Amino acid sequence: MTNKFTCIIVDDEPKAIELMSESLVTLYSNIEILHTFTSSVQALNTLRDTQCDIVFLDITMPGKNGLELLKLVPNLNSEIIIITAHSEYAVHAFKFSASGYIMKPIDEAELVIAVDKAIERIKYKRLAKQNTAISASPRIGIPNNKGIDYVTINEILYFESVNKYTNVVLKDREIMSSYNLGKYKALTEGHLFYQVHRSYIVNLDRIIRYESTGVIIMANKKEVPIAKAIREDFLKIFDVASRSENTGAEEQ
Repeated sequence: MTNKFTCIIVDDEPKAIELMSESLVTLYSNIEILHTFTSSVQALNTLRDTQCDIVFLDITMPGKNGLELLKLVPNLNSEIIIITAHSEYAVHAFKFSASGYIMKPIDEAELVIAVDKAIERIKYKRLAKQNTAISASPRIGIPNNKGIDYVTINEILYFESVNKYTNVVLKDREIMSSYNLGKYKALTEGHLFYQVHRSYIVNLDRIIRYESTGVIIMANKKEVPIAKAIREDFLKIFDVASRSENTGAEEQ
C-alpha cells in the first residue's frame, strides 16, 4: 500500500495558495500538489475528472462558493479540508464529512491535525479496497512464554493491551504475548485491523455489531469500547470495509 498522497488547492487568494503550498512542502514530503485553482469554475472539471486524495477548499469565493462546488461533484471521493476566514460554515463542514476545518490565518499545528486525520482515512479506504483474493492468508508469529505461535492473521479477532503485554484473542484460544500493542499495530499494517481504543486493535472482519453506546461486539461476543474521538472515523472506515468485502464475496 503506497504512502504517497495527492492534493488540489482551491482558494481565490493566490497568496493563500502560496502559503498553503509552502507549508505542505515543508511538513509533508509524501504529498504531491497536482493543481491549484483560484476559482471554483476553474476547479470543477478537474475535480470531476482527476482522482486526488485531499482537496483543500476555501469556502468564500467569487461566483460559486466552495460548498456549491462540492454539491456539483457529489461523487467526489477525496478527503475535504475546508480553509476559511469565517467560522459560521463549520456546520456545513460536518455535513460534507470534512477531515478538517481550518481558520485563516492558517496555524500549522491545526493544519497537521487535519492532514493527519485525512491521511488516516485515506489509508483505511485504500486498505479496504485491496484485493482480498489471496491464495493463502498470511501468518504472523506471536512470541510468548512458551515460544512463538504462528497463526493465520485472519484467525485473530482482536489484540488487547494488558500492562506491557498483549492478549491476542483468536477464534478458539487466547495467547498472552510479550509484544506490546504498538508492535502489533505495525505488524498488522496493510490488513483489516484498526485501533479503536488505546487498549484494543480489532479485526474489522470479525465485528458483528456496533452499539450506539460506543461499543462493538466481536465474533466471540466480547464488547470492545471505541474511543469517543474516533467513533465518526471508525463508522466511515467500517462501512467502506464492509462494502468492499461484500463486493469481493459477490465476485467470487
